[in-house]
Order: sequence, then structure tokens, then C-alpha cells
Amino acid sequence: MVNFTVPSSIDMRLDKYLSEQLVDYSRSQIQAMVQDGKVMIDGRKEKSSYRLQGSEAIVVDPAQSQTSPVINEPQDIPMSIVYEDDAILVIDKQPGLVVHPGTGVKDNTLVNGLMFYTSALSDINGPTRMGIVHRLDRDTSGVMVIAKTNLAHRKIAEQFENKQVTKTYIGLTWGIWTENEGLIDEPIKRKRSDPTSFTVDETGRKATTGYKVEEAWRYISNVRFYPKTGRTHQIRVHAAHMGHPIVADQKYGGGENRTKGFLPEVTKELHQILTILERHALHAMSLEFVHPETAKTVSFQAPLPQDFNDSITLLNEKYG
Repeated sequence: MVNFTVPSSIDMRLDKYLSEQLVDYSRSQIQAMVQDGKVMIDGRKEKSSYRLQGSEAIVVDPAQSQTSPVINEPQDIPMSIVYEDDAILVIDKQPGLVVHPGTGVKDNTLVNGLMFYTSALSDINGPTRMGIVHRLDRDTSGVMVIAKTNLAHRKIAEQFENKQVTKTYIGLTWGIWTENEGLIDEPIKRKRSDPTSFTVDETGRKATTGYKVEEAWRYISNVRFYPKTGRTHQIRVHAAHMGHPIVADQKYGGGENRTKGFLPEVTKELHQILTILERHALHAMSLEFVHPETAKTVSFQAPLPQDFNDSITLLNEKYG
């Protein structure tokens, strides 16, 4: 049995919401469970097309389902532990690591590694998202907080929902920004043509990102980002929308094509940066929130990874 409390900001169909939460079930399987009465909304049955308004309590009992989800297996995956106590675990996630199982990814995720490391993980979000309160993209490195108890999970999730968590990212972006600091307030929506990508769209969900340029070289800038909301790919989409995509972000226009159109020696130097990175240059630098047990404000940092440092060293050598 799986329990969900729908965030107050949610406005979507029941089956669509469940397909995002129960990632090991297909949408048709979820619709079948709803039809069979295995899904209860605030204690009552609803249709798959039911429109969630936010704050509903959902109980899913797939026990009688003919198709069971893949069961997560503990796997020995290296993790950098920043901090740990009885309520939370803070890690520095390496790039290239998917946070939890989903479409096309069944193992070798952070969740598999967490299950190997400890049996004390919240299970509010179901067996495929043990301990997961928030996410980072696969190739985004940096600090993440993991909930070890359901109480800690609820309290931290509430802070994320109420925008009470302070998040700081650092990214290398293409080009020189016109303004050294500002606020990007542009709604974001999933692309119809590519469900794995997002774009700025006036009909999308509200998304706000603060930014401050820390250092600028001739072709690349070092920027701190302060996301106020938590939309998928938010910083990457907002940076691209401003004309300054994250360096090496192939999905949002920051890849190989950005090295073209320069003198051959410049193209070669910029290509060196992409070779060093081999992933988009975005790192979750710090996370600040109220500890779920002590009620004190805590802050955790993740140092810049080696590929970032090597890229910055090269930029300083060439254009500093």
C-alpha cells in the first residue's frame, strides 16, 4: 500500500499524477487500478479523469494487481556523505547518477545505493523513491537531502512546497550576460513534441530563478542560480531562454554547436571545455532548510567537482 499527499500546487488528472509517482506502472495499468477501486482519494473512489486540486490524500493498494512493479534491489553504489543523523542524510551526488528508477531505468540509481547503505529510509513516495524528498537531474551534481523517517520527509517536503528551502546552484553558461544579476520569472511547460524536454510557455507552471554572474570570460560565464520554485530542468530551461544555455547541455542548446563560428583556435579551446565536462555544467552548491527534529536552520555545501575546477582553471589560463 502506498500513500500520497498531493502538493497544494498540483492541478492535473489523477492518472497523470499517479503515472509520475508510480513510475514502474504504465498509465494503462494505473487506469486499470483506478477502475478496479484500488485507488482512493480522500477515502472515496474516483475516475482516472478526476482533476486533482491539491492537498488530497491518496491511498493506492496494488496488491491485487496482475502486474507488480519492479522491486528495487540494494546496490553498492559509491556515495559521498556530507552529513547524517537519525532523521536525515545529506549527500553530494555525483554526475551521471539517476536519482530513482523510472522509464527505461530500473537499477543503478541513487535509491538503489541508498538501500544498500541503510535500511532507514522514508517510504512515503513508494518503493521506487525511498528517502527521496527532492531530485537533481542525472548529470547535475551536488547536495541533496534524504529523509530517513516519514516524519522528516513530511516536514522537509512541506518546506520545499512552501518555498522555504534556500537552494544555490553554480553553472557555467555560454556568453556574456547583459545584466550581472536579476530574476527570471517565466512559466515552464513540458514540450508536446518531446515529453522529456521543457520550454518557457505562458500556459506553463510558474517558475522563478534568481541569478548572479560571479565571473565572466570571453565566451563563458560563471553564474550562481537561486531557484525559488522547483520545476523540472528549471535552471537549464531559464538559462537557455535568456540566450545563455548551460555549457555542455545538449538538450537545451549548450552543446557542440556553441563552439562553432569562431576562429579555429578558439573553437579548439572551447571544445576542450566540453571534453573536460562530458555533462552539463550545473552543480547544486548549497541547501539550507529547517532541520525536521531540532527545528534549527541548517546549511550544507557540496564543493565544486573536479571537472568544474579543471574547466575554470582552463578558462582562466586562456581568457583570464
